[in-house]
Amino acid sequence: MKLGRELKTGMLLTVMIASGALVWLRFEQPAPLVGIASGNGRIEATELDIATKWAGRVKEVLANEGDLVSADQVVARMDTATLEAQLRQAEAQAKQAQDARASVAALVSQRQSELSFTEKDLDRALELTTKGFVSKQEADLKRTKQETAAAAVVAAKAQLIEAESAIQAAIAATDGLRTEIADGTLKAPRLGRVQYRLAEPGEVLAAGGKVLTLLDPTDVYMTLFLPETVAGRVALGAETRIVLDAAPNLVIPAQVSFVAAKAQFTPKAVETRTEREKLMFRIKARIDPDLLRQHLSRVKTGLPGVAYVRLDSNAPWPASLQVNLSP
Repeated sequence: MKLGRELKTGMLLTVMIASGALVWLRFEQPAPLVGIASGNGRIEATELDIATKWAGRVKEVLANEGDLVSADQVVARMDTATLEAQLRQAEAQAKQAQDARASVAALVSQRQSELSFTEKDLDRALELTTKGFVSKQEADLKRTKQETAAAAVVAAKAQLIEAESAIQAAIAATDGLRTEIADGTLKAPRLGRVQYRLAEPGEVLAAGGKVLTLLDPTDVYMTLFLPETVAGRVALGAETRIVLDAAPNLVIPAQVSFVAAKAQFTPKAVETRTEREKLMFRIKARIDPDLLRQHLSRVKTGLPGVAYVRLDSNAPWPASLQVNLSP
């Protein structure tokens, strides 16, 4: 009798546990998403390197890590003392070339006047030769003078062209130096937050040496990986919802901006080992830049989370994935 009662009690407990499990599965487990795929990822942003165009010494760095800089804001300066000295020298050479051109231009005028005189003198001599007042030898001598004067004009004009070319070369040299000096002032190409400060004043950098690295807070996206059976149904521009691990109540709207053309193995940092052994397609879900501009102080990269991609445009978003920007 005692054993029977124990069996009945055990069966009752089993039924109660099973019923509780069914209730928990029904009410506590989230319903499967229909027409929506999901994948793990991390928030990323476009990186911009601010680097020097030519080798030189860093004069000053005007931004620190974490600073938000605007487009065209000066963030660093290179030492341009040597270039400025070269510019002064080039400007002096340009002035000399202009003075030389003025001298050659005066010489051209002189040679043209001489040519005009010899031409008239030759014409008179030829006319007098026909009348017998001037010998043919004397007329030939005047013709020689006229030809010499014409050749002198051609030579003077060539010198003028050479002088003008020298001026253009000097101007080009000064323009080039001014451009190099201007390149020594490093500006932010667009709105960005300083991620790394890679150089300090006094350091000598090679051409292309990085001074700062910026993150564009208006170009933020999450990279996720989906299997080919799902990726083939993902359309560019498809609506996406991003939920961050750090703020599970925050639902961020996004859109698919990129779908890889070839499958690849997912990186270790994104999926489990089982998922990494599968071929997946890389997908980028980009957050609206206008929305990001309204929350610049809250934009952070590197945060892990889950992206939900709507495969069927008619599939409704569940209540848990309705847009909510207040964590």
